[in-house]
Amino acid sequence: MTADAAGTVEIGGALARLRRATGLPVAFGGLVESGRPQIRISELSGTTTAALRSLAVTSGNGLGGKAVALARPCAVTDYSSSRQISHEYDVPVAAEGIRSVVAVPVVVRRRVRGVLYGALRSAQPLGDRTLGAAMAVARDVEQALVVRDKAWELLLAARPEPAGVDQGAAWEQVREAHAALRALAPRITDPALRAELLAACGLLTTAPRAGSVTALAPRELDVLSWVAAGATNAAVAERLGLRPETVKGYLRSAMRKLGAHTRGEAVTAARRAGLLP
Repeated sequence: MTADAAGTVEIGGALARLRRATGLPVAFGGLVESGRPQIRISELSGTTTAALRSLAVTSGNGLGGKAVALARPCAVTDYSSSRQISHEYDVPVAAEGIRSVVAVPVVVRRRVRGVLYGALRSAQPLGDRTLGAAMAVARDVEQALVVRDKAWELLLAARPEPAGVDQGAAWEQVREAHAALRALAPRITDPALRAELLAACGLLTTAPRAGSVTALAPRELDVLSWVAAGATNAAVAERLGLRPETVKGYLRSAMRKLGAHTRGEAVTAARRAGLLP
């Protein structure tokens, strides 16, 4: 699955959450197309027609285009008569029968990556509570896309380098990315997404040696991942939001389980056990 395909999956999953969180009966959305100033409506939920499917919304045009251009949520009480937006898309909107609409941009690293829409089939104001709930769903998508982007970068970094490229430097980059992803995982509130992220980390580890049964606690492995990337205990503590003494405790525990007497021996043993890249 490509990074763009993964993003489309996230948009699709977010629409059901948006409907539940806001109570709006209709939701749709899509991603900004690569190299183009427009979004493509690819996912629909609660619609009764296909009028909006594959609609290309140019930045600045209509409600969604306005949200893209301003990089902030926009809403109208009655789409067809609103003077706050342009009306290039009135025909498909009317065909679906929607009137009150909110469009929330998905912004990752200051760049709009997509838009989520929620809509009513009647003309009535969408209050702050509805807007806030829609924004919260968009923030979840943003977080998921950040994680997927990092995982994708990690997988690309792990590809074999052409002849002549410094393999040691390439692997150091992989190891640092692996440690960063593991540090990010505890902050992911969605259990399924967190498990997916950790599974992606597992794809970058070496094949375990036959007979290896060593198991480390998640935090022990987090600490050892940063140690393997060359971080000091103080740096590990800062990265993971832990106290230096706590980091030392996790490291000692990992060393004991791995039968290692030094940090270097622990890293080597963890790699042999298939726990680290």
